[in-house]
Amino acid sequence: MPLTQDQILRFLQSVHPYDALPQDSLSDLARQIEARAVTAGDIIYDLGDQLPGIFIIHAGEVEITDENGVTVSHLGMRNSFGERGLLRDGRAVTKAQAVADATLLILPSKTFHTLVQGHDAVRRFFDRTRADKQNKQTQQSLATTQVDTFMARDPITCASDATVREAAILMRDHRVSSLCMTEGEKLTGILTTRDMSGKVVAAALPSDTPVSDVMTPNPITLAPSAIGSDVLHVMMEKRIGHLPIVEGDTLVGIVSQTDLTRFQAVSSAELVRELAQAADAEEMRAVTKRIPQLLLQLVAGGSPHQVVTRLITDIADTATRRLVTLAEEKLGPAPVPYLWLACGSQGRQEQTGVSDQDNCLILSDDVTDADREGYFADLAKFVCDGLDTCGYVYCPGDMMAMNPRWCQPLSVWRGYFKNWIAKPVPEAQMLASVMFDLRPIAGDARLFGNLQTETLAMAAKNSIFVAHMVSNGLKHTPPLGLLRGFATIRSGEHKNRLDMKHNGVVPIVDLGRVYALQGQLPEANTRARLVAAIHAGVLSQSGGQDLLDAYDLIAETRLEHQAEQVKAGQAPDNFLAPAELSEFDRSHLRDAFVVVKSMQSAIGHGRGMLG
Repeated sequence: MPLTQDQILRFLQSVHPYDALPQDSLSDLARQIEARAVTAGDIIYDLGDQLPGIFIIHAGEVEITDENGVTVSHLGMRNSFGERGLLRDGRAVTKAQAVADATLLILPSKTFHTLVQGHDAVRRFFDRTRADKQNKQTQQSLATTQVDTFMARDPITCASDATVREAAILMRDHRVSSLCMTEGEKLTGILTTRDMSGKVVAAALPSDTPVSDVMTPNPITLAPSAIGSDVLHVMMEKRIGHLPIVEGDTLVGIVSQTDLTRFQAVSSAELVRELAQAADAEEMRAVTKRIPQLLLQLVAGGSPHQVVTRLITDIADTATRRLVTLAEEKLGPAPVPYLWLACGSQGRQEQTGVSDQDNCLILSDDVTDADREGYFADLAKFVCDGLDTCGYVYCPGDMMAMNPRWCQPLSVWRGYFKNWIAKPVPEAQMLASVMFDLRPIAGDARLFGNLQTETLAMAAKNSIFVAHMVSNGLKHTPPLGLLRGFATIRSGEHKNRLDMKHNGVVPIVDLGRVYALQGQLPEANTRARLVAAIHAGVLSQSGGQDLLDAYDLIAETRLEHQAEQVKAGQAPDNFLAPAELSEFDRSHLRDAFVVVKSMQSAIGHGRGMLG
């Protein structure tokens, strides 16, 4: 039985983003929609077909496949498809086929474009570039930052019937300048060091005086959603230095003038300055412990992921260079030129709040075995141990300069790359994947220049090696499940979560590395590789832009997850529960994974694919 206009209207009211439209607009939209019935096996549209509009599934199931016949989505009720082609040139970039009898609603292309241009909710839903966020990026400042980003959590509390002596002991032992008085979780008052000196000591009150006699009852408070300027204004107007933060009646934090000062002081430049002047690894650890707070501030301020990870990596680079300098001060001048290089995420300038160390040493061919096994082994151990002290834990795969295998003369490194490319066995593929992300950190950079150029040329000419690298790069797959769901981790500590590193950003990192090989591109950073691949013609403009947009969304979602953990006082990790995201964000994230899977399929069926 054909759908009535009223049935279509009621259905649209349950589908985002149409449910955000005004009622008159939605009614007008329902009148323009065509309902079409298809049977299992019917091709709804084929690759390259002119699209009549965007399709919305009212009932049934539809399978979306790419140009290589690889399934990229299995869709059900309320899911849309066809928008990627409509937002380009109006032609389908995939194939859609019914896998069960289905009823489809077709929103005409002209109407779709009018909606996108005229309604923010629709534009935001179909905009995969996160333009809104990028347009709102402003320089991070205290005045515009939400209070729950910088407040001290779990403030020290005591009961109002405690004595001032007991309160003083608490303040001394916890090294705080204020105490919050509570009944249960409800805030009843606040006591500060100024109260203790002005009301207790100056008035010579006995030590058993109840706190309730000297505290400030029912103090001024703010909510976690307040912003820094609210705190500043209240503190200046009321001449107070401590401000409890409450949610409803529950005490959730406190902000002091010290918190404000500390927040403003945490910048990448300040951390770099302190690291460059540190006397030893212990001093450096005190600096690098503030990296999670820096990450939180940068993300809260709307900084794009490539800026956040670049600034965080700059700190690791500075720590490494300082440790190299300290090693030379301890061991004396190096006997021959050398170069310390980073690989992995540091090499790509993509470090987040969770990073281990991956590094190596290239030595001049004039080095003797005695110097390599003596001076440079000691230097490597000093630096790697120092990095571990700073929180850059030892590489689980022992990919570090303190491993003699990765502390070798230039000629040996040339031999390594030559053998890996000539005989791409699994270990060679893994090692090449890591070592193609090398970036000089400290020492004589001339030791790397020719090696990089020679290796890229050699690798690009060997189609078998490139094919193996492609195959190796396809081992990490986006976490896509059926019916627009996610394939989460099935068991263990991170059950029902997404691994936003190995199944999120790593598949794109692998693609970027292959594009760099194919185009002999010197860039190590993944985003820079994608941009360079587009300019070099290795990637099409449209496909490359889709992949860039997908990468930006996935990488920023990962960082936002880590920032939320830091805000909650937890150690950041890469494991995200889809339930933590809104339906809107889940939809966008899944669409980004679909793009990545499509690009994997394209490269897998294109140049360099193993038969």
